[in-house]
Amino acid sequence: MLNNRQEFGKESESLAVNSLKKQGYEILETNFKTKIGEIDIIARDGDTLVFVEVKARKTLRYGDPKYAITWHKKRKISLTALYYLKKTGRMNVRARFDVVSILEDGNRPLVEIVKNAFECVTR
Repeated sequence: MLNNRQEFGKESESLAVNSLKKQGYEILETNFKTKIGEIDIIARDGDTLVFVEVKARKTLRYGDPKYAITWHKKRKISLTALYYLKKTGRMNVRARFDVVSILEDGNRPLVEIVKNAFECVTR
């Protein structure tokens, strides 16, 4: 059984998937996990492979969710993405990192897709 925070996260990821699909993304995988880290969503946007981090908050008390990705988290996502590219034989494809920012605003969540939100961090 999921706690409230986990349920909110699951609902947010589902909302992110639906929002990405509406923008023309093809969803390839969700919750891709390795020993290195996890990527929330792996998708294709045209000829670009996209690694998506979903950040959601119920209020702005701790700031805008799209700014909540630390250097450490970017590094884990980057290393996991490189692992995925090697594992799937896609090292020569165009790739980028997007963020889906979700902010609960009463009854209607505000969803923002930030394309090319950060660069690959490996050090």
